[in-house]
Amino acid sequence: MRTWLLRGAALAVVHAVAETVRTDFGVHNPTSRTVFEALTLGVLVGVAAVWGAVDSWREVPDRGRAWVLAALVAGLGGAILGVVGKASFVDQSGVADLGAAVTGGAAFVALLVLVPAGVGLLAGRWIGRSHRTDDAEA
Repeated sequence: MRTWLLRGAALAVVHAVAETVRTDFGVHNPTSRTVFEALTLGVLVGVAAVWGAVDSWREVPDRGRAWVLAALVAGLGGAILGVVGKASFVDQSGVADLGAAVTGGAAFVALLVLVPAGVGLLAGRWIGRSHRTDDAEA
């Protein structure tokens, strides 16, 4: 299986679960919703950034293109799975919500994967370089 497909599918599931939990929390705790949404967003950004840094640190070949394709898969998959999760566990979401999810929601999820992963790729390169420099000095 291609690594970009695996990354995209895994992140699609993570984003769909986060969206479902966030919506459910907002329904049951409307006054505490803002803090929970900020924490959820931070976790999602952290997952992509750390995974990108690890890929760069391990020097995975063709990691930049893999992350772009993974972001596209995660965007579309996460948006669709998010609507399915909300329809199943939270409210009466249905086919009418798919249009907005596939356009705006998918684009948001794709950017929420691509930008932190890019930052992680840069950070991983920096971490890997300092690690190699320490080994060379020893």
